[in-house]
Amino acid sequence: MKKIYWFSILITAFLSSCELEQLPEASASKEAVFGSEKGLELYANSFYNMLPSGSDVYRTECITDYGARRDAPAFLVAGSYTPTSTDITNESAYTRVSLGGDANWVWTSLRNINYFIANLNDPALTSKISADVRMNYLGLARFFRAWFYFEKVKRYGDVPWINKPLDVNDPDLNKQRDPRTLVMDSILADLNYACANIKMTSDASRSLVTKYVAYAYKSRVCLFEGTFRKYHTELGLSATAGTWLTEAVNAAQVVMDESGFKIYEGAGTSASYRRVFTSTAPVADEVMMANVMDLSLSVLHTANWIFTSSTTGIRFNFIRTFINTYLKTDGTPFTETPGYETMLFPDEVKDRDKRLQQTIRMGEYMRLSGGTLVPAPPNFAYSYTGYQPIKWSLDDTYYDTRDLNINAVSLFRYAEVLLNYAEAKAELGTLSDEDWALTIGKLRSRAGIIGGLTAKPTVVDLYLTEKYFPDIADPVILEIRRERAIELCMEGFRFYDLMRWKRGELLTMEWNGMYVPELVTPMDLNEDGTPDVAFYQGDKPSPAVPGVSYINVSETSGGKPNSQRLKNGTYGEMTWLNTIPRTWEDKMYFYPIPEADRLMNPELLQNQGW
Repeated sequence: MKKIYWFSILITAFLSSCELEQLPEASASKEAVFGSEKGLELYANSFYNMLPSGSDVYRTECITDYGARRDAPAFLVAGSYTPTSTDITNESAYTRVSLGGDANWVWTSLRNINYFIANLNDPALTSKISADVRMNYLGLARFFRAWFYFEKVKRYGDVPWINKPLDVNDPDLNKQRDPRTLVMDSILADLNYACANIKMTSDASRSLVTKYVAYAYKSRVCLFEGTFRKYHTELGLSATAGTWLTEAVNAAQVVMDESGFKIYEGAGTSASYRRVFTSTAPVADEVMMANVMDLSLSVLHTANWIFTSSTTGIRFNFIRTFINTYLKTDGTPFTETPGYETMLFPDEVKDRDKRLQQTIRMGEYMRLSGGTLVPAPPNFAYSYTGYQPIKWSLDDTYYDTRDLNINAVSLFRYAEVLLNYAEAKAELGTLSDEDWALTIGKLRSRAGIIGGLTAKPTVVDLYLTEKYFPDIADPVILEIRRERAIELCMEGFRFYDLMRWKRGELLTMEWNGMYVPELVTPMDLNEDGTPDVAFYQGDKPSPAVPGVSYINVSETSGGKPNSQRLKNGTYGEMTWLNTIPRTWEDKMYFYPIPEADRLMNPELLQNQGW
């Protein structure tokens, strides 16, 4: 979605954005906005600025279980994150909002929404507005209020529910946090109103909230809350989990039955999946809402810069444990292959779920450089593990140098709705073989998998239980979680998926990489006859083989512990940053309330353990 710059020409003259304790200053009459449909449209456009930018979507993946990065997140290093911390990353503002720090506890957007709702409900102001138009904009405002509050609940749990614009003397400025149940019921009421009253059912630009986007979001919110209540038994809300899961199923069903969206398959099994993430215009079949880039307005994003530069960003790489979860094309687990543990990179990526070749550099992957296509194996100037992402980046080095990406970044897509539906029904124990075929089977078919598409699995994959979910004995739930991780990787879901499943400890998983059989001998990663990388200890080999990246895996480097090593010393899986322990405590399922805000309002109290 393009950020709406021009709406402020009218609105700024009328309303200055402010915090909860401030009143808006009007320099034009309210009737100029609330007395016409155009005024309502211009004001409502301001709500879209709450949403993550294109870059923010994938930058929120800087703290997940399936990715290594430049450094250990402060949130996971004992003693490094406290209620007085202001930030845990060096990423964008939305990443800070997503991942902790004082930037979370900002309420300006809520006041903007509540002010809009209060005035839209004033008959004296809206007498010239038809009921349908008024209810449509109320639905849109309540969609965004639900968005605002869901982000708060995910991070903090209990928060104050405020559904009116506050003035400086309102006692609710110092109110206590309301129970999770009250806030989530209020979010659901807002979403129900949005689904019932937003009039737009189709938007060709794929940049606006429609009725079916509202239903898709409802399915996301309800799945989160249902599973959070089911697995976080300490809340005492398990008995209500089924109600939320049923709401998730019903919301997803509406999208599946009525919206007309479908899984995009127009480029074949080897290209369709990635086309969804590299197309300049949102792929209309599948993408329900997106950040649409606009070169003329300098609305661009940074995927190439982030995922190819050795000096910019977090240097996100997938780890081998996650790559091992991609199925073989016959639908069987890769980890059932004898000797998979010591398989070399060129061999391990063959005959796999075709989303793998559309997610990382491998095989015959090539890029344009100066107008010429050249082989592009994993680049160890960037990669710590060898599993270098390509999902959002464009295959032209032109885009690598700064924020130049012009490809649209999806916020809602139909694939997620299918996954929400399947998971909610599986958690309820009602997923049928037909449901499986319409959801997981459909996604795997697009990925070139030919087995296990029409019937639910009946056998547990022991690799998934050993590495990820030891307490899950249901093979259907396990496979849906596998599918969700693979299909939605790098789209901003994984951290909070782990939170709702109560698997935060997975964030401390070892950062491992490709298997290296021996030192010094160069490896040809894409089998094009040209060696790409070699690993050594001590002095760098001389003479060096031209074009080969030499990686030092000595125990120490420059008198300090070396972050990049091989698991067995002179051979084995690559490991990265085992020198800095990452820790998990259950208090971390909720972030701390910022201490500065608690000092201003002691009634907020602090989350347990902080």
